[in-house]
Amino acid sequence: MSSYSIGILVGSLRKQSLNRKLANALIALAPDSLKLEIVEIGQLPHCNADDEASPPQVIGDFKRRIESLDGILFVTPEYNRGIPGFLKNAIDIASRPYGKNSWSGKPTGVVSVSPGALGAFGANHQLRQSFVFLDMPAMQQPEAYIGNAASIFDDRGRISSEPTRAFVVQYLNSFAQWVAKHASTNAA
Repeated sequence: MSSYSIGILVGSLRKQSLNRKLANALIALAPDSLKLEIVEIGQLPHCNADDEASPPQVIGDFKRRIESLDGILFVTPEYNRGIPGFLKNAIDIASRPYGKNSWSGKPTGVVSVSPGALGAFGANHQLRQSFVFLDMPAMQQPEAYIGNAASIFDDRGRISSEPTRAFVVQYLNSFAQWVAKHASTNAA
């Protein structure tokens, strides 16, 4: 069985955010074929085309990290019916300069997480629009909107809701198949 290195980009900078808790739960529940790791984005400077000719080292390091991965999972909240600005900034940084898109061909998935009932539906779909342009094959089914997320974790950050845990395991197994499918397509 092949093993795939998957980066998780968390759309919340809070250390105890519901999104970071879910990202850590994904890591703990992942099938053996997926090696998940959070890729931090809070240290990235603002995307600025003036820096493209000679980018700061942190940008080069980030782009190389994305390029080294077999796939990407985004775990994000919704801010004002959209994705958080610093998450969009990370997407933009790794896509620049033009013709040097580090995201291209990376199979991807998105899990949106919210304390509200809608499960950050708007952010989930806004991210998907970027995936199309960036040539990131996005897993379409199952979709993952985790609403009322403040009630699904125990005091140690583990998913205590059995239906949510079962759904997350199903999602991860589907994502593993998605990554394997695209890994074999990219290798051909």
